[in-house]
Amino acid sequence: MQMSLTIATRGSKLALWQAEHVKALLEARHQGLSVQLLVLKTQGDKILDVPLAKVGGKGLFVKEIEEALLDGRADLAVHSMKDVPVEQPEGLVLDAVPEREDAADMLLSLDHPDLAALPRGAVVGTSSLRRQAQLKSLRPDLVIESLRGNLDTRVAKLREGRYAAIVVAAAGLNRLGLKTDRMTRLAAPVFLPAVGQGALGLERRADDARVRELIAFLDHPDTRDAVLAERGFLARLEGGCQVPIAASARLEDPETITLTGLVADPEGREVIRAERSGKRAEARDLGRAVAEEVLGRGGESILRAVYAAQERA
Repeated sequence: MQMSLTIATRGSKLALWQAEHVKALLEARHQGLSVQLLVLKTQGDKILDVPLAKVGGKGLFVKEIEEALLDGRADLAVHSMKDVPVEQPEGLVLDAVPEREDAADMLLSLDHPDLAALPRGAVVGTSSLRRQAQLKSLRPDLVIESLRGNLDTRVAKLREGRYAAIVVAAAGLNRLGLKTDRMTRLAAPVFLPAVGQGALGLERRADDARVRELIAFLDHPDTRDAVLAERGFLARLEGGCQVPIAASARLEDPETITLTGLVADPEGREVIRAERSGKRAEARDLGRAVAEEVLGRGGESILRAVYAAQERA
């Protein structure tokens, strides 16, 4: 019997790659299933001349896609997990998380082999306060300038010579096959990624049992539980992608997760870290416990100052 399913997605090359990837897996698994893409433009896609931290709000890259799920235009959404707020709209669930790509960041340059080799005062492009804070903590002499746009656009700006280096997610580079002459992984524990970085999330209507059954095979429990711990950390901090929050979870054994969390001021002068291990079955609670430790050690005052500065901007 012929079946159909519509996936809502953003229109960037990376988002389309991700949606096409899921489409191919679904059609290969379910004989007779026909999958179409519904390409939408989100608020985050429309506002490209302002740093994310100044745009404000949560769900900049998912709101319009979730609306398409709720009104029936789409049956499934494929998100980058790092863009998904921890609170979902009523009527939607995110219950399948495929196996994670590389969660690390990548420093790209045309001339400099690594972060230490960048000259004093070198201009590095990123619009992520998380990346900015950690870069400034490691190299306070660097000049951080805003870099917005799709991944291929950002790499093109580096090649045009606008920056000595840029920092982007390794997962996107791997998925699109993008490279530059000099590439260095900025990875945990030295440089922590965004919550959910490198992972995809499949979102559907809560009452759609058909889609739940179709996508169940795509769920990767190890990835799902690691991301759950990271999102527990983010939920307690009430943060979004516009604040300097980072987290990295790893499975130590089949039953144990270790989570490292970070809150920093945007200039990297104060960086608060905490790390704990806990039962895999209590991943979200582990994230909240790490967040409580970070808040108690100075993270709360840092976040309060960041939010106040954003309100004044």
